[in-house]
Amino acid sequence: MSELTYLQAISDGLREEMRADDSVFCLGEDIGAFGGAFKVTEGFIEEFGADRVWDTPLAENAIIGTAVGAAVEGLRPVCEMQFADFISCGFDQLVNVAAKLHYRQGLSVPITVRLPSGGGFSGGPFHSQNPEAWFLQAPGLKVVAPSSAEDAKGLIAAAIRDPNPVLYMEHKHLYRRAKGEVREGRYETPLGKARLARAGEDLTVITYGAMVLTALEATEDLDGASIEVLDLRTLYPYDREAVLASVRKTSKVVLVQEATRSCGVAAEIAALIAEEAFEDLDGPVVRVTAPDVPIPFSPPLERAVLPQVEDVREACRELLAY
Repeated sequence: MSELTYLQAISDGLREEMRADDSVFCLGEDIGAFGGAFKVTEGFIEEFGADRVWDTPLAENAIIGTAVGAAVEGLRPVCEMQFADFISCGFDQLVNVAAKLHYRQGLSVPITVRLPSGGGFSGGPFHSQNPEAWFLQAPGLKVVAPSSAEDAKGLIAAAIRDPNPVLYMEHKHLYRRAKGEVREGRYETPLGKARLARAGEDLTVITYGAMVLTALEATEDLDGASIEVLDLRTLYPYDREAVLASVRKTSKVVLVQEATRSCGVAAEIAALIAEEAFEDLDGPVVRVTAPDVPIPFSPPLERAVLPQVEDVREACRELLAY
């Protein structure tokens, strides 16, 4: 076991898969000699060579399209979008080609798309989005969002080995903020399985990505209450059984996401609870999310928009008192 940052764990997992499987290769903007915008692929071109670490033009549609063609021919491409926001330029190839090829033609498309997402660093409205909800209604795509260093490595491995397209939401604010013990060698974190970040009895917080750390901090010592924190890890397909089991255990639920409020992960989970666990509730399902506005550049305005520790703490207090 070694202590790694979230960023190092992603890099380690990717490197392990490339060492073990010659069909795995990386492509993206500035990922070669520069080592990637955030240095996840630093040193890769020296180890694996330019044939497996491709510096591409600024053309996300071409990156995804090339990856799809390579995957159909038996390779396992890992695409890096410098920022998750830029995936909009590759949306057609991802949603209308990659996601549908297995259904339409029976073809496996084992591509992984790394999407550095999220705010908290004053990146403004074009570099700070959380676009996971864009893809939840596109059949054929899987979406993961690790919150810990251990899962960052395990989920990148699982994504690469999966026979179909996986979107890997890696939160930029966690790159050097989240650290933890990470197993050496190759291992997978299973797709579709939630993680119990903390067991509790009085209330459940359900969340994912960077908001897991926020939720754990907010509820660590909350007026003596026992707060359960469930980390979804995979957003599609998400772990319905784990969600319902936690709700039935505590009877009170706060849903937290950094993404905007409308039509997102929290809305889907709230609908599931309303349909299948309504009679187990002792209060309303509460959501803590960003409002439906672009993320500002200004640090004070960004903090006002993104959910903070105190926002989660206050929501939990109010629901506990309901």
